[in-house]
This record gives sequence, structure tokens and C-alpha cells, in this order.
Amino acid sequence: MTYTIAARCPTSGKLGMAIATYSLVAGQLCRGMQANIGIAITQAFPRQANHSTALRLLGAGFSAAHVLQILQADDPHAEYRQTCVIGRSGRPAVFTGTQARGWAGHFVGEDFAAFGNVLADQRVLDAMCEAFTRRTDDALLEDRLLAAIEAARDAGGQAGRSGHLPERSAAIVVVDREDYPELDLRVDFHPAAVDELRRLHEAYRPYHAYYRLRATAPGTGLPQEEFQADLDRQRGLARGTA
Repeated sequence: MTYTIAARCPTSGKLGMAIATYSLVAGQLCRGMQANIGIAITQAFPRQANHSTALRLLGAGFSAAHVLQILQADDPHAEYRQTCVIGRSGRPAVFTGTQARGWAGHFVGEDFAAFGNVLADQRVLDAMCEAFTRRTDDALLEDRLLAAIEAARDAGGQAGRSGHLPERSAAIVVVDREDYPELDLRVDFHPAAVDELRRLHEAYRPYHAYYRLRATAPGTGLPQEEFQADLDRQRGLARGTA
């Protein structure tokens, strides 16, 4: 009961994914990512062991398609899962098992893959792909990913036996060249997790460069409370209230 988009930016080389689901803590359970290596995601019935195996194989030089074949051969319950593998080069590879609860399916593009299960219908997947691909090439990867899961939510999102299922957890992660993520935001339990992820992302956006400065040049920036006060003043001026 999850929908996800994962991508590689052909311009910057960044890798990223965004996920939303009725389940809890999807940002922990469903994904594995490593800068300069790739992405591995399992959902429907996530198997975290797949992630470390996939990243190890990608790091050894195997293609995403070959890694996916190895994961399926090693997993007696592969038909219950959706599995996605993306390397730093080459086309993504995705598998939707026959036992994944419907509606379930996936789409593989040149540099991205979208997939979901327990969806209202195929229009949810189509909306996710359309939102991701219509953004211009100069849009930040995280903005395109977040727009994609918002579009999936707006197209009907998840639907179980009793009807619509709200998104209770969501996450967005982007890795670049460093050993740590460039962006790693999670909402583990919230009645409107995609909305909350958007709010968190917008709150964090101006802090991104600020926190990098604190790491590389301690003592050169404003104290955090002054930085926040300055942000509040700027927002007040933008709204015409200050």
C-alpha cells in the first residue's frame, strides 16, 4: 500500500527517491541508498536485507538489471514484493510480484522508475510519472520527486478493501557525492504525511546552506535563533505584514 518514485538526475548525477504509504516508517523500512553507488527499494512486503545486498552488488559493478535478477533468485517471497534498483548509470530495473496487492504496477523511464501497490487505480501511477517528467531540467531533483508523490496523492493515492487509505508516512532522500545524504527528510507517523513532508521540506529549505556553513566554517554565520528571526522578518515582508 505504497507509492514511490526513484530517479537519477542525468545532469548532476544525484540519486533520489520519494515515498508515501499508509504503513509507518517507510523511510526506514523500504529504502537503501548510497552516494556514488545507487538506490535499492523494496515495498509491498519490504525486505531490508535486499537493500544492503543490492548496494554491495552495484558497488561491485553489476548492472541494475543483473542485481534485480540476483535479488529475485535469492528471495523465496519475491512475488510478494515490488523491487527497484537504480545504479549511477544505466536504466533502472523494477519488478512487481504477482502477489503484490492491487492495483499494483510500475513504469520504467530512462532515468526514473515509478511504482506502487494497493493504489486506487493506474491513474495514480500515471499522475506520478506525469508530474515528475513535466518539470524542467533545471528543477531540483527533490522538487520533482516531491511534486510526483503529491500528484499521486491527488489522483487517488491508496485504496484498500474499505476504501481510501491516508498516507501516514512519507520520506524524501537525495544523495550526491558525499558519504552522507544531501537531503533526508522523513515523516514516520502523521495523518496527512505528504502534506507534512511538504511543510517540513519548505521549513528546511533555507536551512540547507546554513547548516553546511556551520559544518565547514563554524563561527562565521549567524546564531541559529538570529537566522530564524531573519527568516521570519523576510517572510513577513513578503506577505506585506512587516
